[in-house]
Order: sequence, then C-alpha cells, then structure tokens
Amino acid sequence: MNVPTISKLNRLTKVQKYSAAGVAAAGAGVLAITGVSGTAGTAVASQQVADWTPATTVQQKSLTGQADTAKKKAAADASAAKKKHRAHVAAEAKRKHRAHVASAEASRKHRAHVASAEASRKHRAHVAAAEATRKHRLHVAAEAAKRKKQAAASRSEQRKALTKSTRSAATPKKTTTVVTSGTPQQIAASMMNSTQFQCFSNIVSHESTWNYTATNASSGAYGLVQALPGSKMASAGADWRTNPATQIKWGLGYMNERYGSPCAAWSFWQAHNWY
Repeated sequence: MNVPTISKLNRLTKVQKYSAAGVAAAGAGVLAITGVSGTAGTAVASQQVADWTPATTVQQKSLTGQADTAKKKAAADASAAKKKHRAHVAAEAKRKHRAHVASAEASRKHRAHVASAEASRKHRAHVAAAEATRKHRLHVAAEAAKRKKQAAASRSEQRKALTKSTRSAATPKKTTTVVTSGTPQQIAASMMNSTQFQCFSNIVSHESTWNYTATNASSGAYGLVQALPGSKMASAGADWRTNPATQIKWGLGYMNERYGSPCAAWSFWQAHNWY
C-alpha cells in the first residue's frame, strides 16, 4: 500500500486527510485483529481496507456536500447582505432626496411669501399715497373754489356799493329843460354831473371822437358810443341815426345799467380797451 508523503499530505484537503487517516487506521486494526504479519498480513489488510472503501467514499461525499452547502449558504448570506446594503443605501438616498426636495419647497414657499408680503406692502403704500394725493387735490380745489367765491362776493359787494354811490351822481341834472340842441358835449353835460360827464366824455372821445355818425367799418358799430348794432339805440328814439341827444341818452342808460355809472364804465374800458 502506498502511503502519501508529508509534502503530498499537506496538499490534501481536510476531507481527504480525514479519509486517508481512516484508511490507515482501518488497516492497522485489521492487522491487529487477524494477528497476521508480513506479506500475508499485508494482503489480508489490503483486502479488508478494500472491503471498507465504499463506506469511506460515502463519508467523503457527505463531508464534501456539507462543505458545498456551507459555501453556498455563505455565498447566499453574502449576497443577501449585499442586497440588503444596497437597499439601505437606496432608501437613504431617497430619504435624503425627499428631505432636499422638502427643504427646497419650503425655501421656495418662504421666498414667495416674502415677495407677496413685500408686494402687498408696496401696494398699500401706493394706495395710501394716491389717496393722500387725491385728498390734497380736493383740498386745494376746495380752497380755490372758496377763495373764488369770496372774491366774487367781494366784487359783487363792491359793485353794489359803487352802483349805489354813483347812481345818484349819474342822475341827470334837474333842470327845467334838458338841452337838446348845441354840441353833443353840451347835450351830454346837461344830462349828468361834471364828474360823470368827464368819464363819459373819455369813453366817447376814444370810441367816436364825438362824431355821432361815426361807423366802424369792421364791426358796424355806430354813433357816439359805438352801439353794436347801432339799431339798439332805437329804444331811446327813432331818430338814433341823426340825433346826438338820442345816442347820448341810450349810451348813459347802457353805462348805468351794465356798470353802475359812466366812471365805472370808464374804469373797465381802461383795463380792456372796450366796454
């Protein structure tokens, strides 16, 4: 029987080493039991070992199967652990991604809230400024209307006072007869006091230079006081075209009615160059 050398024995697997040891032990046991030695004993032992070989092979296969099973289980366990690790890494990545998305959304909502609040504040400020401007304009307009009303009332009072004070002065002189002949100046002087006559004379001098037939070629105004149209003077007499007294009577009535007196009419004329 060939017994493996030490160097060869070291290259054997654990199962093979166990099997070889078993065979050697079996052989020694046979020799001891039979009590046969020498070549004959060796032959007997060899025969006995040969008879036990199938059982040793089954044992070897069983051990090999167990080793393979253990190896497969270890590989399966490693694969499961690796799969579990990959699943854990993926789950952690998803969790971090969801957290990042949630943080980004919260940041976006915060910025939107800040922007909305700022826009609302600016809008309220704009509305308040517009309202303040509107109220200011209303106040200015009200003050202007008030001042205008006061000025108009003041002018009205002044005109009333002036009319009251001048109507008596504009009343024609009480004479037994009104002069209806002579120069137009003489006729006019007989119809009013000297103060009002001077004002009346100033207007007539500028309007017609005391020419009772004076005609404005552009407007058609006629007579001493340049009535427009001249036919207005018909209310004072049918001879308005040729009678200076009729024209003066109408002109004096117009000045008293519209301005209060010839002097008031003269003041207006000086400011506007017409009356």
